Amino acid sequence: MIWSVQTQLFSFTEKTTTLGPSPSSDNERERGNKCPLGNFSWNIEDVTKSVVCILMSGPFLTGYTQTLNDWYDREIDAINEPYRPIPAGAISENEVIIQIWLLLLGGLCLGYLLDVWAAHEFPIILYLAVGGSLISYIYSAPPLKVGWPSIIWYINSRYHRTHSLVQYCWGALCSETLGIAIVNDFKSIEGDRAKGLQSVPVTFGIDTAKWISVGAIDVTQISIAGYLLGVGKPYHALSLLALIIPQAFFQFNYLLKDPVKNDVKYQKKCVRYTDQYK
Repeated sequence: MIWSVQTQLFSFTEKTTTLGPSPSSDNERERGNKCPLGNFSWNIEDVTKSVVCILMSGPFLTGYTQTLNDWYDREIDAINEPYRPIPAGAISENEVIIQIWLLLLGGLCLGYLLDVWAAHEFPIILYLAVGGSLISYIYSAPPLKVGWPSIIWYINSRYHRTHSLVQYCWGALCSETLGIAIVNDFKSIEGDRAKGLQSVPVTFGIDTAKWISVGAIDVTQISIAGYLLGVGKPYHALSLLALIIPQAFFQFNYLLKDPVKNDVKYQKKCVRYTDQYK
């Protein structure tokens, strides 16, 4: 599972982007060399802040999430992937717990450091890090252990209570994410079935689940391409369709042919196109 925290990287420096005529003075030309998103400059301080952001959301908080998930899935992994460090006994329970706490507290400390560094009156980065860490916990740990599909469908239902086009698009993206999440369930089907976890492949069967996964991904992406074409962005639509074509090729040759056997192989070959789309 890949977990990312929204950071306000572009609020760390004073806004310097200029909109309008081409810069004429030296100061204006200097401001024109800023990152087009607005508040990032290619200097030592801002690059250092970026590195700290990467460390916070990457090794620390993603590491916390992955270790936590591996710990609570150790019995299932003992069936599906017994070679992983925890079920294989390569790391002890105390070492796992220490690692979880060090990664979590280290990530939260970096989040607070970024808030102080950016002179935020409200520690927004810390709060986002805490919120994301909490979602990671309820995803992995009992008594909730809700899994990504439950989180995705909850967010989707909340957005569909209103009628904004942007919110409907967000709901569609949630549906596409669900299709991606199902792909990861095929390789774990034996352990999920043995432990009574009702994943989509366990609940609906492998043949139905593979079409649900492919449909949720492809229909969403084709719909977005149609929307882009409808709003006068044909090149964006064609770019998206160009990414869908190789994705569909790998789906028919790997996922639909044998999702259990080809699960990992499909993800290695196909996820690059899905990520570029997102």
